[in-house]
Amino acid sequence: MPDPITVVGLGADGWNGLSTAARTSIEHAEILLGSPRQLALIPEQDVVQIPWPSPLSEALPRLLEEHQGRRICVLASGDPTFHGIGTTLVRMLGADAVRVIPQPSSVSLACARLGWAQDQVQVVSLVSNPVERLHSHLQPGRRVLILSRGAQTPAEVADLLVARGYGSSEFTVLEQLGGPAERIRTANAANWSDDVDPLNVIAVLCPPDATALSTAPGLPDDAYENDGQLTKREVRAVTLSRLAPVPGQLLWDIGGGAGSIAIEWSRHHPSCHAIAVERDADRAKRLERNVAALGAAVEIVEGAAPTALDGLESPDAIFIGGGATAAGMFDACWNALRPGGRLVANGVTLETESLIAQWYKAVGGDLVRLDVQRASAVGTMTGWRPAMPVTIWSVTK
Repeated sequence: MPDPITVVGLGADGWNGLSTAARTSIEHAEILLGSPRQLALIPEQDVVQIPWPSPLSEALPRLLEEHQGRRICVLASGDPTFHGIGTTLVRMLGADAVRVIPQPSSVSLACARLGWAQDQVQVVSLVSNPVERLHSHLQPGRRVLILSRGAQTPAEVADLLVARGYGSSEFTVLEQLGGPAERIRTANAANWSDDVDPLNVIAVLCPPDATALSTAPGLPDDAYENDGQLTKREVRAVTLSRLAPVPGQLLWDIGGGAGSIAIEWSRHHPSCHAIAVERDADRAKRLERNVAALGAAVEIVEGAAPTALDGLESPDAIFIGGGATAAGMFDACWNALRPGGRLVANGVTLETESLIAQWYKAVGGDLVRLDVQRASAVGTMTGWRPAMPVTIWSVTK
């Protein structure tokens, strides 16, 4: 068996903070891979040093194949299996082919400095995600630790907090944690304007009286910019209960409209993600703005289903909210759905209901008709105004 690839976690204190086992792995390596910053922390060794190329995801398989059979050591930041290269290598090669020597993660160090319990902290990585991904994690009284992309991230986070109405949040930036240049500064998010080191972590303590925007299904309709093509709040809550979001799973939202189903699926858990398919260009742009405003992990595909579904990753759940009567739509969705996956279709027209009835007869499932009435003014008094009834078909493959 070839030697496993060794992944060594480095702190800001560099070589001085490494264990004997970590130093030995570096000294015995023939190939040393890492970022330029990480490689600069290692004393001169009789080893070939290779800085990570960009983009790393494309270059990594080639580098491993090129140096196959040689003793390879990979440098990582902190704990390599916490949002790090260690996880990537294990996924590619298997656990037996990778040996990980961790250091304390930046989250461990930050919690130690702040006196925060790690099991009560929400960690959000902005290393490769947009800053808007924070939205679903901002809730009254919550403690959030943010892994920065670089020196500009604290200012971006502070601006988002202010725009969201969380400007009074306690805002702490921790730089060069564990190293000789460690520095920790705290202010209100609204007052943050300092320059920072690129190696930083941000801690946010949300104010207890801040406005809540729940991650439970059924956000208020006015949370979405829309042109009327919106699955209304009560119907949305029932629809998502039938789609049954599960951490790590993928949803197709077909006929995305304002994107409410895809967005609330993704807000259920940080590892949930969705693909929203929308054929109308203006609605796709509007959907994109809603995704940013609510911080959801939603990919937008502009095109008409079922053709636009070709080549997409197989989903764990599918919602058909628009275009149900397009030729071959139900067949394409049913064939693409993974075993155990859930398919939910909503219909308000006789034509869509007719198709739903045919599929219900063919594969079973559950049929529900939902009638919603809302109170509104009738002159000087109040009365009930009914919305169009919605037929909801749900089935597990």
